[in-house]
Amino acid sequence: MSAQSATAATRWIDAAFVRGGTSKGLFFAERALPPPGEQRDALFAGALGSPDPFGRQLDGMGGGISSLSKVMVVGEAGAAHAPADLVYTFGQVAVGVAAVDYSGNCGNLSAGVVPFALHTGLLSLPDGPRTVRLLNTNTGKRVVVNLVVEDGEAAVAGDFVVPGVAGAGSPIELVYPDPAGSRTAGQLPTGRPIDVLRSTGREIEASLVDVALPLVVVRAADLGLSGAESPDEIDAASGRAVELEALRREAAVLMGLARSPEETPQAVPKVVCVAEPRDSRLLDGSLVAADDADVLARTMSMGLAHRAVPGTAAMCLAAAAAIPGTLVEAIVRDRRPSERALRIGTPSGVVTAGAVAERQAAETGNGEVRDGVPVVTGASLFRTARVLMSGRVSVPKRPADDRP
Repeated sequence: MSAQSATAATRWIDAAFVRGGTSKGLFFAERALPPPGEQRDALFAGALGSPDPFGRQLDGMGGGISSLSKVMVVGEAGAAHAPADLVYTFGQVAVGVAAVDYSGNCGNLSAGVVPFALHTGLLSLPDGPRTVRLLNTNTGKRVVVNLVVEDGEAAVAGDFVVPGVAGAGSPIELVYPDPAGSRTAGQLPTGRPIDVLRSTGREIEASLVDVALPLVVVRAADLGLSGAESPDEIDAASGRAVELEALRREAAVLMGLARSPEETPQAVPKVVCVAEPRDSRLLDGSLVAADDADVLARTMSMGLAHRAVPGTAAMCLAAAAAIPGTLVEAIVRDRRPSERALRIGTPSGVVTAGAVAERQAAETGNGEVRDGVPVVTGASLFRTARVLMSGRVSVPKRPADDRP
């Protein structure tokens, strides 16, 4: 069967529906798609059911929230991408408008890249523990994936639990060997561990950090939050979304992601509200004790509170915890049991992410050499993934699709 076929009103495109971590999305082989551009973006939006003024994407495969409105494009790596085995591109599809944002990577769906490639024949590996090297085109960064292969496919059964995902699965380790400066000048784009944002008419301290993902970290208390709220409670507060978006856009300019607040990408930077741990109620009704987490985090994604935490955001928080002077480091300074691992309390449970930071020598003005600010040289995260469906997805056909 060909990669593409058409009826009078519909096109059918080879695809797979994949869960990676706490996200789900449509995965496509690069060879099944038109070239990057307007036609490809329209295909993605149509397949997921955007634009949808009702915010539910009922006429597509999306789920009406950012973690369920995503696409991945996976291709074989050529000589120019050596030593990568696969190349992939992440797209965040807006719900209310027909737009696709490629400004950042998705750590959760990154866990599904190798399972998808094995399932569709883009990659073939012998059974057993395997390592696959990826190149993410959104950030130009490399990702090393460690997983187990069984019967030619990614192992599914296991005892590893991802908070927010029912059941357990086989762990997939994502290692980012050079994560700093994914879209900006470095781990601290402004060179400062704390900046002051003023777009809301008052001064709000923020740590602007870019490790695996550009992140704007603010204190929950500065926004009238405890840090233990549910996503629905955050979203329901009148005016808060507007305030957070204003802060996000101001920070984007400071980080060099946009020339003006109006030009800020939709997907990055993301805003995370952090707080000292306290007993908190999860989405499933269970209680997490304060001692089980090092920091509480509530993440905003595409204008809504995230149900868990994006994988790349978790790694960025772990990195921030290793950089002296950031808001995260101030919270966890005397609390973490491990220097490399950070336990993050999210609405769905405690997520653990790791970061490696090394102090590099710095020369002082009088010629002395001292240890400088720690530089993050690696970050890691464990996820699970599963191919939920493979076949062809229906895409509404536009009149322009018939043009030669």
